[in-house]
Amino acid sequence: MDLWAAIGLAVFALIVGAVAGFFISRKIFQDQLKKNPPINEKQIRTMLTMMGRKPSEKQVREIMRGMSQQ
Repeated sequence: MDLWAAIGLAVFALIVGAVAGFFISRKIFQDQLKKNPPINEKQIRTMLTMMGRKPSEKQVREIMRGMSQQ
């Protein structure tokens, strides 16, 4: 019975560790997204302006659409 108890305890610890690891990594990922959000329209306009182009609203929308599809 000692062997089965040890195996059961090891499996239980593995499952608890996997669940805890999932929630911890999910929380860290969400915090990183809050600190460093994905690119937005203002950043695209700035990037195009720095490249020497005057961005139109249509160009900005096309770039945003293209990025969201990937």
